[in-house]
Amino acid sequence: MPEAAAEPDVVLSPMRATHLDAVLRIEEAVYPTPWSRSLFESELSKLSTRAYYVAHEGQRLCGYGGLLMAGDEAHVATVAVDPAFQRRGMATRLMLHLSVAALERGASTATLEVRADNTAAQRLYARFGYMPVGVRRGYYVVDGERIDAVIMTAADIRGAAYRERLQALADGLTGTTRVEPDIGPP
Repeated sequence: MPEAAAEPDVVLSPMRATHLDAVLRIEEAVYPTPWSRSLFESELSKLSTRAYYVAHEGQRLCGYGGLLMAGDEAHVATVAVDPAFQRRGMATRLMLHLSVAALERGASTATLEVRADNTAAQRLYARFGYMPVGVRRGYYVVDGERIDAVIMTAADIRGAAYRERLQALADGLTGTTRVEPDIGPP
């Protein structure tokens, strides 16, 4: 008898409205000014220019990420991982998939904003080739205080060097990831 295929360690799938309760729990745990349900619903309704994904480990939704497209530029709108699952490669898996989705949608560059005081996230994005290109003064509000955002850009993501970078990041992960196809409206 053939052996049953092992379950993947992480499953990535398109975000659906049914995921929003778990997404909002993570959002509230990791962001001082969390997005609202209505904002996520609005983003999920814009299928032609948005791509949002969730990550599951077993039955637990443990992270999510999303991007929006504007012409040939991808903008990483959000990446978040449940604190109980941080430092285990989950954000790397999400960023890898967002990068692939951006390429599939024709992106040649990618941008994002990250809090100036979030050096761990900046290091993650740098691994994906994002370089600081500017600052948005007072972009975030945390406990009534305005915090700058660092604008980071990854240029020429269609090139061979970028694909090699993505492959090296994927090869550096332990465990397995399965990506489920998008099968219809959210």
